[in-house]
Amino acid sequence: MAKIITIIESALFLLIAIAPFVIAAGHDYGQALSNSILFFEAQRSGYLPSNQRVNWRGNSGLLDGKASGVDLVGGYYDAGDNVKFGLPMAFTVTMLSWSILEYGSQMASSGELGHAMDAVKWGTDYLIKAHPQPNVLYGEVGDGNTDHYCWQRPEDMTTSRSAYRIDVNNPGSDLAGETAAAMAAASVVFHRSNPAYSRELLTHAHQLFDFADKYRGKYDSSISVAQKYYRSVSGYADELLWAAAWLYKATNDQYYLNYLGENGDALGGTGWAMTEFGWDVKYAGVQTLVAMFLMGGKAGGQSLVFEKYQEKAEMFMCSCMGKGNQNVQKTPGGLIFRQRWNNLQFVTSASFILTVYSDHLTSARKELQCSSGSVAPSELLAFAKSQVDYILGDNPRATSYMVGYGNHFPQQVHHRGSSIVSIKVNPSFVSCRGGYATWFSRKASDPNLLTGAIVGGPDAYDNFADQRDNYEQTEPATYNNAPLVGILARLNVGHAANNQFLPVEVPLLNSIDVQSKPVSPISPFAAPITINQKATASWVSNGKTYYRYSAILTNKSGKSIKNFNLTISKLYGSLWGLTKTATGSYEFPKWVSSLPADKSIEFVYIQSAPFADISVSSYTLA
Repeated sequence: MAKIITIIESALFLLIAIAPFVIAAGHDYGQALSNSILFFEAQRSGYLPSNQRVNWRGNSGLLDGKASGVDLVGGYYDAGDNVKFGLPMAFTVTMLSWSILEYGSQMASSGELGHAMDAVKWGTDYLIKAHPQPNVLYGEVGDGNTDHYCWQRPEDMTTSRSAYRIDVNNPGSDLAGETAAAMAAASVVFHRSNPAYSRELLTHAHQLFDFADKYRGKYDSSISVAQKYYRSVSGYADELLWAAAWLYKATNDQYYLNYLGENGDALGGTGWAMTEFGWDVKYAGVQTLVAMFLMGGKAGGQSLVFEKYQEKAEMFMCSCMGKGNQNVQKTPGGLIFRQRWNNLQFVTSASFILTVYSDHLTSARKELQCSSGSVAPSELLAFAKSQVDYILGDNPRATSYMVGYGNHFPQQVHHRGSSIVSIKVNPSFVSCRGGYATWFSRKASDPNLLTGAIVGGPDAYDNFADQRDNYEQTEPATYNNAPLVGILARLNVGHAANNQFLPVEVPLLNSIDVQSKPVSPISPFAAPITINQKATASWVSNGKTYYRYSAILTNKSGKSIKNFNLTISKLYGSLWGLTKTATGSYEFPKWVSSLPADKSIEFVYIQSAPFADISVSSYTLA
């Protein structure tokens, strides 16, 4: 009994220690994170995989591209319709990748990193198909006019599936630039887990950037059917800088660093101070990335120009927080408000930038400089959190704008797939206009739950009408969710001063059942090697509770692993089963030269503390 009481007291102490995070949060960010990633599976086009979790969806768009002699099966539907628009899809992939690059370790601690990477790859697999030649990129499949005339689930589509492209005679620098950014960002995501795929993505990114820069023009002049739905109001200059910034981050190639420096003025990177960031206007994103390069000591000889980028980035932050000279509008409930149609896209994108910048300011030991004075990094994070909390239900209506989260969320989402009975429940064909008559006009809740979808959101006065025909407020979009994934991963692990804070979990053990819930502190890019830890025993000595931890490393790569190197922090006791190197890292024991595919190796350690933090530093595939 004494052992049990001691362990419970230790657990209560830890609970008290982390309680401020729990109380301050008020939301289950872990559940919201899982939901936000699950939404992307509902938006999939093409042949659905065997591990598809949104079971009410089926295969769709299986002939996409065939009439044009190209395979364009796959990718994402952008919102509540059945069109595949290339510009917002590429932006979605870029923001999902950025979320992983900043907060991949936090996603891993929640068991969601693999799902997030799957969401990125579903997009990049399609973007690779859409780029069959260096100077050819398909930017749309289907068209909004015929699609919006019909209300059909994706599995029943009878609308046009025409494919539209840009090329040297019909340029689209904004579309090509954004797709280059997506490929470059994703290449970093897969750099360690899938090196060959990462290199393939980088090849496409280089080619697309060259195409965008050499053959300049707006994509919606070449793909005119997109103008009504995704018109490029900002032009292509921001996408050229955006692509260059991501290529520099992916490659450290001085060419892209110099491109950002030499073209900052001409392309508006050092001149435009924006109050929005999204699929069309990328300036605030570019400026934030460049400011991070500067703070990280990666500006090279472009420091003076990069300082101008940073100045404009911080003007964006200040305007969002109401501490600048040109502040963004907010609703009475405190939500950033940009426009009545799908306003939440701007809220999630802005909140992501503020979250990331807060963490990088903390790392650089700097503060945000606004016209009203200095702003601590913690204030940026707190403001971003307030926006997320509003979305999750802390608002005048007490409504969650994430479908499936909370007790009160939208029931009549403007979404064809969720509003029509699943083809797996009733395979009867739903006709183009029949869908409007039977399903669109229903006043009942959707038959399929579109879990995790972030809808358009409330108006300028916090009002919201949960009606299927109210597309301005009830339609979701992939680019609403993509930035939110990163913020939720960040908030889920607490509000410590830096972005690597991880939750501490101590299992309640007793002398009979000493098994703890497995945890997987996997590094963001170590997907081929899974790490599962558990406590296998505990005892009390001199008033202290000691734990024996078992860590099992499993090779999931399909190939043998050699030159394995492991980093272990928060290790306070003795360890058996690995060899410590001169640099303080760990490698296979001397008698193990490699770890074959699907094989595991175990090591143990003992300490009177929670789990150590374990991550894979490097390895090679034999």
